[in-house]
Amino acid sequence: MTISIHIQRACTSEESPDDESIHHWVTTAVRAEDNLELSIRIVDEQESAQLNHRYREKTGPTNVLSFPFDAVVSEPLPILGDLVICAPVVAREATQQHKSINAHWAHMIIHGVLHLLGYDHSDEKDSEIMESLETEILLSLDFPAPYLEPPSDRQPSECH
Repeated sequence: MTISIHIQRACTSEESPDDESIHHWVTTAVRAEDNLELSIRIVDEQESAQLNHRYREKTGPTNVLSFPFDAVVSEPLPILGDLVICAPVVAREATQQHKSINAHWAHMIIHGVLHLLGYDHSDEKDSEIMESLETEILLSLDFPAPYLEPPSDRQPSECH
């Protein structure tokens, strides 16, 4: 399997992971034998808020935005899509949720990749499937389980 990841760092953050960690987390989440390609853009709160407003009609920055590749082409292309991750939001959430910054970055990248692969959390059944997979992947990477309470007891996720 070859995964080509284009990482753009529009926001410099000492707490953002290195390229090797990002590649490892993406590869673990994808679990495919095909050649795939995706882009990850690390942004500040201003850019995240602009994109969140433009594409989701929501105010303010969010942790991760997923843009699956869905162009109509004559032959399938190995492009998963794009992730946009807001470094300051991820750092703030890690602190608020009492998680290590690395564990939360891994979670946000894995969560975004699963969205690119077609998983969603729009209803309780889909949330349970996606969260179970996220937990399994994170545990396999020696990170703690990301969710401590069941979906019905949590506030709605801010990511998309």
